[in-house]
Amino acid sequence: MDRIQVSRLRNALWASFTLLLIAIAVVTIALNTGSIRLSPSEVWNTLWGNGTNEQMLILFEYRLPRIIITALAGMGLGVAGAVLQGVSRNALADPGILGLHAGAAFGLIVFVSFFRTMEGPAALLIPLFTFAGGMVTAVIIFLFAYDRFKGLLPIRLILVGIAIEAGIGAFTLFLSLRLDEDTYSFTSRWLAGSVWGREWIHVWTLLPWIALLIPFLYSQSKKLDLFALGDELASGIGSRVTRNRIVMLAAAVALSCASVAMAGGIGFIGLVAPHIARRLAGPQHRYFLPVAALTGLVILVTADTIGRSILQPVAIPAGIVVAMVGGPYFLYMLFKTKF
Repeated sequence: MDRIQVSRLRNALWASFTLLLIAIAVVTIALNTGSIRLSPSEVWNTLWGNGTNEQMLILFEYRLPRIIITALAGMGLGVAGAVLQGVSRNALADPGILGLHAGAAFGLIVFVSFFRTMEGPAALLIPLFTFAGGMVTAVIIFLFAYDRFKGLLPIRLILVGIAIEAGIGAFTLFLSLRLDEDTYSFTSRWLAGSVWGREWIHVWTLLPWIALLIPFLYSQSKKLDLFALGDELASGIGSRVTRNRIVMLAAAVALSCASVAMAGGIGFIGLVAPHIARRLAGPQHRYFLPVAALTGLVILVTADTIGRSILQPVAIPAGIVVAMVGGPYFLYMLFKTKF
């Protein structure tokens, strides 16, 4: 291993270790934050089964499921954004900006229109509906953004994504207006990126998608690196470009849509986390994908904690907190990126 690789590995390990410590600190703060405060000692005692019935209820039925959902979804969105940027060779690619979240939202609206609930065993079907909506959206976007001679055009990808998102968003809004008052209220909170009301069934629903897809995408790191060379050069050295792009696109869409299904319509994490990870660990996917996952975790758990604490007892959806930071960052990247 040459000195550059050793340096990148060292940077990636230090970045991962630092982010892991930050993640532990953020989760600890999140466990202590809420309309009913628990001191660190009360949280510790409750985790070991020595708390009161009220403390056990607050920690295990309300806070822990919510925190685990935000942690898993943050990791999923961070990795999905990194893969989409690699596959499309577009520094501005993000599941939300490309319209995939709009497709996932449409899938969720179809789900609640039929099942009218996100609770119980029916919750296991939610990622399947959101994946179907996101996958159809992704296929449409990439078909319109692809040029047979030039491949994927970065600027066309963004413009087509915005247009498709607007169209699907309008249709989703039309369907949501046909829902009953309680279901419409829930879907409105979901679209704003609220993680309120998540339960353990939602944790077990999301966990398999994260546990299977993130390791799979990490195993494809070398193939992701080849996309940076361009389709012709990558094909010339033996990479099956079209097949690899379809497989990794499907995996990234599934990861993003499953995360959005449980955490709500949260954008910009898939844009911001990969850029921070590249700065910390370098451009090779095997080094910065784990850093992107941890960065997404820290961002989303922090955003949810801020949203729960800044205007108590009123909670601001995590999606709004993330957008307050992600919006300006997107404009910065838009002006910085050369198409």
